[in-house]
This record gives sequence, structure tokens and C-alpha cells, in this order.
Amino acid sequence: MASKTEQNDLTLLIKSKNPIIVIETHEEERALELLTQISISLGQPLFGWHSTEGLRRTELKGDAMAALPNTADPTKCLQHIKKMQRKGLYVLCDYHPFMDDQHPQNIRLIKDIALDFPTFQQTLIFISHQLKLPSEIRRYAARFELELPSPVQIEMMIKQEAAKWSVHNGGIKVRTDKAIMQRLVQNLTGLTFADARQIIRNIIYDDGAITEDEMESVNKARYQLLDLEGAVHYEYETAHFKEVGGMNRLKQWLELRKKVFLQSNEFGLDKPKGIMLVGVQGGGKSLAAKAVAGMWGVPLLRLDFGALYTKWHGESEKNLRDSLKLAEMMSPCVLWLDEVEKGISTGENDGGTSKRVLGTLLTFMQENEFPIFLVATANDIGALPPEFVRKGRLDEIFFVDLPDDETRQEIFKIHLSKRKQVHLEFDLLKLAQATKGFSGAEIEQAIVAGLYASLYSDKPLDTETILSEIEATSPLSQVMAEKMQALRQWADGRAVVAN
Repeated sequence: MASKTEQNDLTLLIKSKNPIIVIETHEEERALELLTQISISLGQPLFGWHSTEGLRRTELKGDAMAALPNTADPTKCLQHIKKMQRKGLYVLCDYHPFMDDQHPQNIRLIKDIALDFPTFQQTLIFISHQLKLPSEIRRYAARFELELPSPVQIEMMIKQEAAKWSVHNGGIKVRTDKAIMQRLVQNLTGLTFADARQIIRNIIYDDGAITEDEMESVNKARYQLLDLEGAVHYEYETAHFKEVGGMNRLKQWLELRKKVFLQSNEFGLDKPKGIMLVGVQGGGKSLAAKAVAGMWGVPLLRLDFGALYTKWHGESEKNLRDSLKLAEMMSPCVLWLDEVEKGISTGENDGGTSKRVLGTLLTFMQENEFPIFLVATANDIGALPPEFVRKGRLDEIFFVDLPDDETRQEIFKIHLSKRKQVHLEFDLLKLAQATKGFSGAEIEQAIVAGLYASLYSDKPLDTETILSEIEATSPLSQVMAEKMQALRQWADGRAVVAN
């Protein structure tokens, strides 16, 4: 059922004498139901068309709903509407394939009907999942968007579906708790009524329960239904901080802000904006970015700067705006800007594109009111423009240095356990001492190389095998010692050490 506001807004568009109205939606039935209510309240006939049936009255019952002859063809339908010269609402569903350069006659007919509107009051309403009007008729059109369900309406849908399930299962109640319910309501925000209800049914009818484990599947389904394409990618695997060695200060900082980010309206505090992680390659910045989403239980979106840039003037900035809009639809979420210096370092040889992209991103960071937490990771801080790294754009800058002795032991324990090795059977202290100057990624690769060597020699992995691989490795801290020293000097006084 349409809300009063929704009905009033669309009625106002019609009364304002717009010859053409466009409704982009996947909820065709709900749009038609809304138009039926409006046609009855206005006392205007409602004609509906789609290619399988043709043109027919839709607000009436019985024989009056029979399709008019010879109107299934899209061109003949418009010709019939033009000849009718009858005041009313004419709804054409999925007409978008017939309004391109291959169908100039249809475009002319639509324009003729629009130009005749002052005389005959015929309102053309196009309903489609996506519709771009040709420039010849765009100036005559207005757009209308169906409302998305509010959190209160989503919660009501959950209770309705839970009650239906209970009736069909001997009165057994659906198992859940208040916190999980709030998470589910949050994760369904941005979906249509129909899509939200279908996901709710899928969850409840699976096992009669709404649990924490199902939130990830909800986010995946939500991403797929929103049809997010382009430069934003959904990261299906989000780590938990138990998989990240060290970074204790970062972990504590995020834990203190989790509740405010997820429930910002309840505490009177500004929601956290985001952080920058600066450090050496392989130090765990990317894993930490994933872990933020896993820790907070929200979707992780990665902005792919490579897919953002195009050769066409203005398109790169538009791609970024579209990507940020999609992040708003997926919020609350974490938006990960990986190796951000490669995407926004301004140059003189790109016609100003990188500067415009940077300006668009800075404006978003300053004005964003959605629960979108930015995590920017960078290896080369010198390539970043000063206006991006200054305090106020983000909440904090963390420096991810090479792991210390204790953290290296923790990293060995994590990666040995991930590969089904009993860490108690290894001399972690000896391994940690041997890997001074190694990054987390280099430690992981030493274990992987050791596993290959042990499989080749047909013997269990042991400390000595890993030590042999460590001795054969030249860590990045030796190969790029000067750059690492410069990075540490920059971070001193400018950034908080993550560990």
C-alpha cells in the first residue's frame, strides 16, 4: 500500500501538467497500484500497455479491461493514443527498447503527444527498471521515485513474516534477539519492499531463526539486488581482528567507536568518518581494512581506482559520484580506498582529471552524512596531496610499522593455525627472532615456502624448515631501507603507531 506522501507527490506531478513522467523501478506492480489509486481519486481513466497484451483500461473490472485491438505493437500503441485525443493517464511498461535511434517514429509520436498536452491532457507514464529518455523529449519529462521502506516498515515486515511462519509451524516462534533484529533492519535499508520481504522470507523459512551467521548472506543478497556495477566491488571475505597480528592501538580505537558508528543517533555524537593506514608493503594494511568491516559486522566495499578513470572528459568524476552513491545505498558500510595515492595523486598530464576526482572525493568526505566509514591505505605518503591527509578529512592516521618480536610470534601462530599446523610444535620465539625486519606478508610466505619444501621431502613441517626459507629471503626492509626510514620519519608526530 502506497503511503499518503507518495500518493500526494505523484498526484502533484500529474496535476502540474507534466506531459511525460518516468518511474524507474523494479516494483512495477506497486507503481501500477499507486497509479490506479491516483486515477480513481482524480477521476481520470488509466490505460496500461506492455508488449505482450497491448493497451487496455486497468482501473476498471470485467470486459472493460480487454486489450484494444492492434495495440501490442509499440508504434501502433502510440498512434492509437494520439488518435484517441482522450484525457487520461497512459502507462507504458518496459518501453525503453523502443525509444532509441532505431525507432525515430516512436520518439516523434511521444513528442507529438507531449506537444498536444495543453489541448488533450494525455499524460504518458513510462515504467521501467532503467530508462534514459532521448534528448528530443527529455525537456517534457519529470521523474518520480517510489519510496523505499523505512526502518519501521522493515521491522513490521519481519514481524509479519515471522508471524506467518509461526502459524504454519505449530505456533513455534522465530528465534532471534533484539540486537540481531536491529542489524537485519539496518542491512535491509535501501532495498525495495519486494526485495526486502523476499530476503526476510529466505532467512526465516530456512530454519525458523534470524542469527548473526545470516547477516553476511543478507549483505551479499543486498549487493546483488542493488545491481552495483562499475568501480565499487563487494568484498565477500572480511577478516576478523583475531586474524590480524598486533595493531592493538588500532583495535582499541575501533572498538571504542563501534557503538557510535552503528547507533550514532542515540548518543548525540558525530559518527566516525574514517582512518588512513600508512605503512610498508605487506605490513597488514589491507587485512586491517577488511578486519574493520568484520569487527563491526558491516559490508566492505572496495573502490577500484583502475575502473574509475576513463579517457572521456567528465566521466571519471561521474564514475566516482556513482560509486559513492552506491556506497550510500549499501550503508552502513566500510568503503576501502586501497593504495589511494595511485588514484588521487594529482598530475599535470591528465587534463586535470585527477584534480577533479580529488575534489569530488574531498567534498564527499566533508559533507557525507551516511554511515560510511572510509579506510584509506597508502604505501607512498609523499604522493598524496596535502589536503587529503590533513586532520579533519579523516579521524586519524595510523602508521603500520613492521611487527615487533611479540607481534611476529602472534603472526606465526595465526598463519600456522590457518594451515592446520599445531603452533605449539614450533619454536615461535626462535622464528620471531629470525624474522626481525620481516613484514606479516613475508612471514606468511616463509611458512608457505616451508610447506612446499616439507611436502617435497615428504616430512612434516618443522621449525628448521621454516628457518631455512627465512634465511633465503631478503625482506623489503633491507631492499628498500631508505624509503622505509623516510616513511618512519614522516609518521613521527603525524600519525599514531597502530601497534
